[in-house]
Amino acid sequence: MSHTDTSHRRPHDKELVPRVMARALMVLVFSVLVLVSLARLTDRPVTSTPPEGDVLTSRTIVLSGDMAGAATVRTPSGTLIAELTPEQGGFISGVWRVLVRERTKHRVALDGPVTILRRDTGRLEIHDPSTGWRADLMGFGADNARAFAQLLAQ
Repeated sequence: MSHTDTSHRRPHDKELVPRVMARALMVLVFSVLVLVSLARLTDRPVTSTPPEGDVLTSRTIVLSGDMAGAATVRTPSGTLIAELTPEQGGFISGVWRVLVRERTKHRVALDGPVTILRRDTGRLEIHDPSTGWRADLMGFGADNARAFAQLLAQ
């Protein structure tokens, strides 16, 4: 005969998430939805963007890449700036993939130039004039921003 002692076990709670907590979460989600809807309906300007600043230096480049991470960077006239292996060009190739997706959505040429900008605020960004897409490269970490800063310096 085996007898299992269950006296030390806690009985299963009827509610895994307390009802008060579930209601509080629903109130929070509904509140956020109302606030975002009001901001959109009243055309409230975006206030959480980094400061623009003046452009100190800029360079127009043409990016190409592959899914493995290799990337090629050229001037608009076709002069080779850098040919990067997958280990060197992973982030640059990732940006190229984003550009391809954005350009496909906007139905523009996939091989157009982009501009790298360094602003007096110390920020580095990339801008695609054919779609209006831009990204603040500082948000992707120092190593990734440095990859584009090197292209700007060359």
